[in-house]
Amino acid sequence: MDNSTPAQYALILIDLALEAGVDREALLLGTGLDDESSGLIGARVPGPVFRTLAENALRLTTNPALGLHLGARLNLSAHAVLGQAFLTCRNLGEVLQLFERYYHVLAPDLDLDFSVADGRVRITSTNTQADLPLTFGLEVIAGAMRNTLGGLLAEQDFPIRYEFPYPAPDYVDQYYAILGYDVHFDRPIAAWSFPESMVHLTLPSSNPALRQLYEAECVRLLADLAQVDDLAAQTRRLLRKFEGQYPQMPQVAAMLNVSSRTYRRRLADAGTSFQALLDTVRAEHATRYLRETRMPIASIAYRLGFNDPSNFRRAYRRWTGQAPGDVRRANRNS
Repeated sequence: MDNSTPAQYALILIDLALEAGVDREALLLGTGLDDESSGLIGARVPGPVFRTLAENALRLTTNPALGLHLGARLNLSAHAVLGQAFLTCRNLGEVLQLFERYYHVLAPDLDLDFSVADGRVRITSTNTQADLPLTFGLEVIAGAMRNTLGGLLAEQDFPIRYEFPYPAPDYVDQYYAILGYDVHFDRPIAAWSFPESMVHLTLPSSNPALRQLYEAECVRLLADLAQVDDLAAQTRRLLRKFEGQYPQMPQVAAMLNVSSRTYRRRLADAGTSFQALLDTVRAEHATRYLRETRMPIASIAYRLGFNDPSNFRRAYRRWTGQAPGDVRRANRNS
């Protein structure tokens, strides 16, 4: 599936950074966007471009809670056609059904599980890395969830429980200010839940006829995203099969039946590179080793192609925003 992000998310992030006094040229560095194109971005932004933009914004604003503030600005209109479809639903249960069917329209690289148990609706995410720094990505989801539900229900005081798979950050007060106090850290998995009784809450803007139109557009968009099986997606799938024995770029190009020159150009056109894709896959594998095995960190480093464990630690922090030891301790405590 095409790993891209709604353009409105990028535009709101740019606005947030500029409001914080960040220089526009520095903010857009490495994204392929410029002063003209940033205001005229198409319907979607490639995932690697959005990641670079997010990393630039985090570094330049020096605001570690930027993900929470971005999520708090992602309202119904920011979610484009899916947000409009939400507005036509009769109750929150119908909203949840639409979200479960079409959330890949908003985040193609995210995997969510939906369940009902012990009187609560629970949404969990097993691939919290997705294509963004760990804490930033989950903060965006949490903030957007609260803001979206607030817009639908015309109220801010409703019982959502948030669980995060990392220790409480130094700016935990920002979590409480934006999300409320039912926030829990050092959990084994990212999760959001609320009482099952909430699914019966009625919404004031129900319009079944319009819902059919918007849902049809969601179906079309999701099909379009699924058809774009781009070179980056093929590369990630291929690299995942060679866990610990990653091939070099020319070998991958040959396996995908393209020349090295064409391969580099097509990845650049998609806003990414072989090294960026390799790092994404190595981060996934490293996180699984840290959480599911007792393999020493030095051994994990060597398996992932690092000759020096200290280089692996620096790289893992750059990929995920966490130290390998912190991930392992958090998982052990949970």
